[in-house]
Amino acid sequence: MSDLSTVAAQADGSANIPDSRGINFFTSDPGLAPLLRSYLGDAAYAAIAPQLVTLGQRASDELDALALAADHNPPTLKQRTRRGEPLQSLEKHPDYVALERVAYAELGLAAMSHRENAPAPLVKYALTYLFVQAEFGLCCPVSMTDSLTRTLRRFGSPELVARYLPMLASQDFDTLYQGAMFMTEQAAGSDVARIATRAVRERGANGEDVWRLYGDKWFCSNADADLAMVLARPDDAPPGIKGLALFLLPKTRPDGTRNSYRIVRLKDKLGSRSMASGEIVLEGAQAYLIGEVGRGFHQMADMINMSRLSNGVRAAGLMRRALTEALHVARHREAFGRKLIEMPLMQRQLLKMMLPAEQARTMFMQIATLLARADRGDELAAKCVRILTPLIKFRACRDARRVTGDAMEVRGGVGYIEEWSDPRLVRDAHLGSIWEGTSNIVALDVARAAKREGALDALARYVRAQLAEAGLPEASAALLRAAFERAGAALESVAECGRDESVRQAASALYHATTAAFMACEAAQVSRGAQDYRRLALAHLIVRHKLLPRDPLALDERDADAAQLRALVDEQPLPLADAMKLLPAQ
Repeated sequence: MSDLSTVAAQADGSANIPDSRGINFFTSDPGLAPLLRSYLGDAAYAAIAPQLVTLGQRASDELDALALAADHNPPTLKQRTRRGEPLQSLEKHPDYVALERVAYAELGLAAMSHRENAPAPLVKYALTYLFVQAEFGLCCPVSMTDSLTRTLRRFGSPELVARYLPMLASQDFDTLYQGAMFMTEQAAGSDVARIATRAVRERGANGEDVWRLYGDKWFCSNADADLAMVLARPDDAPPGIKGLALFLLPKTRPDGTRNSYRIVRLKDKLGSRSMASGEIVLEGAQAYLIGEVGRGFHQMADMINMSRLSNGVRAAGLMRRALTEALHVARHREAFGRKLIEMPLMQRQLLKMMLPAEQARTMFMQIATLLARADRGDELAAKCVRILTPLIKFRACRDARRVTGDAMEVRGGVGYIEEWSDPRLVRDAHLGSIWEGTSNIVALDVARAAKREGALDALARYVRAQLAEAGLPEASAALLRAAFERAGAALESVAECGRDESVRQAASALYHATTAAFMACEAAQVSRGAQDYRRLALAHLIVRHKLLPRDPLALDERDADAAQLRALVDEQPLPLADAMKLLPAQ
């Protein structure tokens, strides 16, 4: 075949290598718009819809190309000038800087919640959900900037808030501040009580207290951030968590000079390569006490929880990007005389990816909605957020590892090549279950929230109320109530008896039962505008495959649910009668 013929073959698709570049990640996802409308309401959704359409197109095309280049060209650290003068300069690839401009300045993802007349939190997370389908690494600094600003506003002195909030809430790219969280130490790891960084109080020239920090921080993402929250231990403080204090560390002092800490080196990471993570040595760096000594961990926990929620949103976005790629390949690639999507085995593989992707999407939308209520003083909502946030961090981040890997397999050998998005998605997905607490740590936090803070009881009241108000068929409502009650009882037993070895099993069961209930209620809400019970069908499948006992040697009846499963894979509206055909037998 001549070169000209090869080009022609590729143009008409006969090369049989489907390429999704240029499709719109928003409009090609038929479930997203109705779901957002059901949560936001018609007016709020209409206000944000044009931006979502535009971002969906950019994420598939322009931003994806920038992200690929930034991933292949990670930042570098310049320690000194050629004359030996200390420099401490991070050089970022121009394409990463271009992505920063979009996220911080154009979209205002870090500033959105901290400006006057801020939209609902779900608007920010919906935009993040689309943005992360192109670029994952940058979403860590964006999330930390957002979370740092929230923590500063909640616990910082009025003077500190007045000094730094204008830059943190700015969308002027040349003057805005980025944030970070410097917590991890080599000897401590997840055992925060062992943090050894010292905080020394001195008397300043004007008689005021000045705090200086000394120690090593082992893993500092967004290492050159303008501001960082740091956990440290004052010299006269007791050991353990009760001796920790939270400090705000600026990169530059008020007089404009560089603060006394050094980036020792940058980490050579498996994923999120575009973003600089480094090791930092604090050498008497000037910092500002946030809140009270002894309350540092509890104040930092608020920032960590917001980062965990963002982590869940990012996991959901990665899974949707992976699913979009797999669906595109399956719908357009031919093998053995058929499109891949026509093959029952491929349909089942796609459904195994679709279920966790939809579960994570539902969970972050619910948490974002509850967060708005919690911030207005709703105690029930606050307790629900407290338990659902580690729950999505625990389960969705683990699911993303499998879903992105399965999507690579759908594409085949081409998916293993770095020119495509699949390797980047797989590498990035593995970070989620490590950041802000490993799976074991976060699962234990779910149990802690259930036992010590009454969060499980609050969630049970919320889920029961949602199911009672949804107007679902009684068979579905009864199934979902029973699944949730059993999962809740399992977690309660684990938490009460301290059965740490079973906490992951119990937390997973609660995640599956809760998301199934929420998805069924979403189906009822979405169907008020158009009859589509896809999400009820998916809820039934979650209960059937994740929560009910199954004989591993009992084969499924051939073609028993073929029509309904195909409709789910095709992302087509599903009538209530068809959704009920997937109700598992009791």
